[in-house]
Amino acid sequence: MTSPHDDGADGKPGVAVRCQENRSVGVRFCDRFAFDADSVHYAVELSAPGLTARVDEVVAWIWDADLGAYLEELAEGYRGWDGERRWRTDDGDLSVSAVFRPGGHVGLTWTVRPWYEAAGGWSASVTTWLEAGEQLAALASDVRHFLAGGRP
Repeated sequence: MTSPHDDGADGKPGVAVRCQENRSVGVRFCDRFAFDADSVHYAVELSAPGLTARVDEVVAWIWDADLGAYLEELAEGYRGWDGERRWRTDDGDLSVSAVFRPGGHVGLTWTVRPWYEAAGGWSASVTTWLEAGEQLAALASDVRHFLAGGRP
């Protein structure tokens, strides 16, 4: 499930995705800002029992295929597909892989990795399961709205 107006503990707007099979597993997009018209920066937080991970300044460039478009494409394939569909940011700090499960559910595995300069070279992943149709379409819309900064 998603929430387009997820005000986190800090009171700032964001988008939250919760796994419908285990609500304690989730992803949150927050702290959006832009330096110029060519890019949008934001943070991604992953949570699961025993796991909290955050990557700051994930960058979405206007000329790249964006996360919203990827999620919309997945939602349009609500009848299913074979194999895995993947997306990642240009810098590789956020990647998503999607699999379709019979019964109309999509598993989205979200992986975050700090930029190369970050100490430790760690990565973290969580998988959220959503309904392939309306829930995935709502997430795509929420993410597109968040990345646009509220612009239509």
